[in-house]
Amino acid sequence: MANIVKKLLHTRMRVDDLDRTVDFYKDVLGLEEINRKESPRGSKLVFLKVPGSEELLEITYFPDSGPVQVQEDLMHLAFEVEDLEAFGQHLAKFGLSFSDGPTKSSSGTFAFIDAPEGYEIELIAYDK
Repeated sequence: MANIVKKLLHTRMRVDDLDRTVDFYKDVLGLEEINRKESPRGSKLVFLKVPGSEELLEITYFPDSGPVQVQEDLMHLAFEVEDLEAFGQHLAKFGLSFSDGPTKSSSGTFAFIDAPEGYEIELIAYDK
C-alpha cells in the first residue's frame, strides 16, 4: 500500500506572547528561526527548526481566538538532548529548572520543563 501521508511538516501551537515564546525556544532550546509571516486571516506566524530535524514548530499569535488556556497534560513536545545534567545547568542560566525529573527509564533518562503559556517540554537523553 502506498503511503497516503508523506511526512510530518510542522506542529502548531498558539500563544498569547509571541516574542517571549519564540525567545524561549531559540535561547533555551536552541531552535533556529526559519520564517516569520502573517496569514491571510491576520495570524502572526513564526516557524522554528531544530538543527538536524526536518519538522518545524509553528508558533502562532492570533488574539481574536481569545486567551490561550493550556490544560495540564494536554500535549507536549519531546526533544533529544545529549546530557540532562548539563542541560539542567544550562536552564539555571535562565532562572529555570526541571518541572519533573530527571527520571530513569529503560532507554535513558527524561525530564520536563514548562514553556511559556504552560506547554510541557520533555527532554530525553538516551543511553549510549
